[in-house]
Amino acid sequence: MYYIIIASDNEDSLERRSGVRKDHLRRLDDLRNEGRLLTAGPTPAIDSEDPGLAGFSGSIIIAEFDSLEAARAWADDDPYVAAGVYRDVTVKPYKRVY
Repeated sequence: MYYIIIASDNEDSLERRSGVRKDHLRRLDDLRNEGRLLTAGPTPAIDSEDPGLAGFSGSIIIAEFDSLEAARAWADDDPYVAAGVYRDVTVKPYKRVY
């Protein structure tokens, strides 16, 4: 089943985000290579493809996991969590229609 991971950033987290981005993307690449990633990306803090120093307000990931618990465990292990980028993370089941 798919699960949506909705993460909100802490204030002024752009530098921390940049510092662990490679590790964060490596985990997403693993999901993609396993055919489990539907989509993933950051939510810009302003209405712009390139928010510059405004940074990001969070991230959205939709991926396939065996269970809600597995999705939560994967989300809790994200480098952005360990680095203090994310203020909070919500994980919910997601039903893909289109």
